[in-house]
Amino acid sequence: MTDEAALTTALRRGTIEYCVLALLDKRELYGVELVQQLSHGLGMTTSEGTMYPLLSRLRRNGRIATTWREAPAGPPRRYYTLTSDGEAALTHFRTEWVTFRSGVDRILGTES
Repeated sequence: MTDEAALTTALRRGTIEYCVLALLDKRELYGVELVQQLSHGLGMTTSEGTMYPLLSRLRRNGRIATTWREAPAGPPRRYYTLTSDGEAALTHFRTEWVTFRSGVDRILGTES
């Protein structure tokens, strides 16, 4: 893995959980929708193999809840929603992210 690829992987690993929480803050989604929104909408290439273990961990930690629903076609889907613990974690991350991003931008000279 190149240094550039390792950097990208590390940045994604540190933020993907909160991007998932932010997407679920807008509306409930099922796993494939989350993969699609992260990949297409945000340019964060991810796979179902990465997403489902993350979703399981978030569920075990009480940050998201799930419900099963029949799909228009195919098997039932598990929909994910944000819990109050997830909302609190997302709020805390947003505050920390602004501070962190501002500091990094100042150091790198990339301030807006």
